[in-house]
Amino acid sequence: MFKEREFKERRLMKRTPLYICHSEHGARFVDFGGWEMPVQYVGIRSEHEAVRTHAGLFDVSHMGEVVVTGDDAVGAVNTLITNDLEKIADGQACYTAMCMPSGGIVDDLVVYRISRAEVLICVNASNREKDFQWICDHLPAGAVAEDQSDEYAQIALQGPQAESLLSQLTETNISDIGRYWFARGEVAGVSCIISRTGYTGEDGFELYLPAAKASIVWRALASLKEGPVPCGLGARDTLRLEHKYALYGNDIDESTTPLEAGLGW
Repeated sequence: MFKEREFKERRLMKRTPLYICHSEHGARFVDFGGWEMPVQYVGIRSEHEAVRTHAGLFDVSHMGEVVVTGDDAVGAVNTLITNDLEKIADGQACYTAMCMPSGGIVDDLVVYRISRAEVLICVNASNREKDFQWICDHLPAGAVAEDQSDEYAQIALQGPQAESLLSQLTETNISDIGRYWFARGEVAGVSCIISRTGYTGEDGFELYLPAAKASIVWRALASLKEGPVPCGLGARDTLRLEHKYALYGNDIDESTTPLEAGLGW
């Protein structure tokens, strides 16, 4: 009876477009905020060490993507976050917080300045609906927000060999992409936003791409000679802990201000 109930509960969980790829690699799955996500493949320690010494491949498609457009989308988004988008250029991203009037953190975000008229906001998976509603409720007139989370997949390639591996699958000169900059290009024939960002403390890239084509890029990366090691949420957590990156709901939330969380910068 218990196994039958557990099976039904698992089927109610959301799955990313890469679920089949994880199954092919023998992933062990867990419930992560209502998502059936791989926690590990061969083991957390070996996956952690692979990222620190070579490269690891993560599915982060459960993260949310909100696109804000308007004549002055940059100015509109600036009213929502603690950092200043006027200080960065088109093609650049910043890590920032979105706060309540009290100073409590609604969510921590990575915000991508595509152009004056278009901004992409990456939100935490557990806060997708809450964040989108907050943005819609507080966005100034003249700007429009659209939740495009289901249209995107997101793959993270992290580690000291990330650039050399990714360069085998793209004609984009990724060596020209600086830390927290991004460019549009094709990876394994799939159009992507190639962003030099990540959540591990290593060099690497996060690829935003159409959900329907995510498996093409994942398999191409995983099939490279001496390619990246598939990694689960377990290694993602130990890596971010080692580098002192905050996790929403664990280290920060609406009762915590950025100053209290050591995010004054």
